[in-house]
Amino acid sequence: MSGFGPPRGTDDLLPPRSELIRALQEAGANLAERHGYRYVETPAFEATEVFVRTSGETSDVVQKEMYTFQDRAGRSLTLRPEGTAPVVRAYLANRARLPHPFKAYYLEHMWRYGRPQAGRLREFRQFGVEVLGEAGPEADVEVVALGDRFLRGVGLTDLELQLNSIGDGRCRPAYREELLAHLERNEARLRDEHRLRYRQNPLRVLDCKDEGCREVSREAPRITDRLCGPCREHFEAVKEGLAEEDVKFVVTPTLVRGLDYYTRTTCEWVSPALPEGQASVGGGGRYDGLAEVLGGPPTPGIGWALGLERVALVLEAEGRPAVQPFRLDCYLVVVGQVPRERVRAVKAALRDAGLATDAPFGPRPLGAQMRLADRSGARVAVILGEREAAAGTVTLRRLSDGHQEEVPLGEAAAWVRAAGEGR
Repeated sequence: MSGFGPPRGTDDLLPPRSELIRALQEAGANLAERHGYRYVETPAFEATEVFVRTSGETSDVVQKEMYTFQDRAGRSLTLRPEGTAPVVRAYLANRARLPHPFKAYYLEHMWRYGRPQAGRLREFRQFGVEVLGEAGPEADVEVVALGDRFLRGVGLTDLELQLNSIGDGRCRPAYREELLAHLERNEARLRDEHRLRYRQNPLRVLDCKDEGCREVSREAPRITDRLCGPCREHFEAVKEGLAEEDVKFVVTPTLVRGLDYYTRTTCEWVSPALPEGQASVGGGGRYDGLAEVLGGPPTPGIGWALGLERVALVLEAEGRPAVQPFRLDCYLVVVGQVPRERVRAVKAALRDAGLATDAPFGPRPLGAQMRLADRSGARVAVILGEREAAAGTVTLRRLSDGHQEEVPLGEAAAWVRAAGEGR
């Protein structure tokens, strides 16, 4: 161990950033629950097979980014790199006692090994939602609109929602062959990684951020021009539903989810405030074949995940904090020989009234307590002396200008709230 810093690629979450992340989590939870989603948690690690089977053995996640280890019994386990596969696994294990369709949300840590940089840590937090058991376009509309509502609601403004359909098992095989032929003709222009592996999964080339691959992708045939009838109808219904929800989007034919179990709708939110190649704040799509990959019965699903650290970065870059920074409402200042039980009763009354209240742990001179009150950032110093203790009152001093009044303890909360509103 060298110094006191955290491991490379991780961060200590401390105020004020911790308060921003916490506020984003609370905003996500409140919004999801208002839409009928239920909170879920899955283990921090899973059997490695869960991610190998669902992400694909040739994916960057599996080949380069997973934190995989053996436990003492020799079982291969992996720290969770993404949230969808574990939620689907948990649903399949418990589906008999869960509602149908099952609408879930999570707020969890993820781990991926990679070169650390701004907005890309090895340990990070995601807010995600999943709908399992519903194949119709209305589920897509609700899920995508929910993500857009969250991001706009916390304060992001310069944001683009990209939308696409990647078809299904009826129309995508023919498109895959057409795309493969295009990539073969342009093999020399692909970056080394995709030049070696594009035959295994040609759709992944469309999602590559390297400029050479992007040029090839822009010239590639478009899946949206080759959708079968049912997929086209589904996509049109999604677009119409989002328009009715007043959600603005841009159809982006190169937006794909490169694995076979992904179907139809894909979405991604991007921000110019993030570096090129890392502009995604989050995204997702429909994955109607994922449950079968895990060995379960056919179970349609759709969801997305948003990186909370990236949301925070965009908010800071736009100069639009999601919430006011945490601030104490009250700092209790005790003057004279006030019985300990009375001090505790006043603190409890203030806190029970919903006021964030702090106080020194033991007796201190009045001047020292007032300095602590100033440094705490509290709006109001609540002064409790022998006279106030006997009368059931407190003296409230607004720390911004020194104005103070003595009021009954039962009226203190209203006075403090009014002081916080500038009255």
